Amino acid sequence: MNPITVLISWTCYGQWLHGDARGSVDPEHNVVGTPWLPPDPAVESSEQDHMTQPAYTMDADRRRIVLAAIREVCAFRGWTLHAVHVRALHVHVVVSGAQTPERMMNDFKAYASRALNKAGFDGPDRKRWTRHGSTRYINDESYLAAAINYVLNKQGEPMERWPESAAP
Repeated sequence: MNPITVLISWTCYGQWLHGDARGSVDPEHNVVGTPWLPPDPAVESSEQDHMTQPAYTMDADRRRIVLAAIREVCAFRGWTLHAVHVRALHVHVVVSGAQTPERMMNDFKAYASRALNKAGFDGPDRKRWTRHGSTRYINDESYLAAAINYVLNKQGEPMERWPESAAP
């Protein structure tokens, strides 16, 4: 497989449910440029009722561990990490590698969960991540620069990110 570059994003468990006021996506509403699912309080409430654990939020210590785990998996797999920003409720990664975006995202989540378990945060049965996430292919240098800028500079107050400093 030839290397690809991709923007991968995922949320923490329970932090962005279908029906959310911000809108949401599902397999039928996940194409760039097409409308998301509209807000629907009844759907959101139903999703909350089906949650088996409380929603997950990452404090600064957890975010630092997740950031280190993402950097570790990239080094181990030989992937090029362009940018990462670990937020309290979600994670964004811009990465290049000879693997599918879904595999990359699954590896990031698995490494992060193992590192959090090893550090004694939560337990191995804790649901931390949404089942999937967003994977957007990056096919040119201008989109790569825009994706890196989005990840590092367009997320609000900077939290745990790499590289540390980023000019907008």
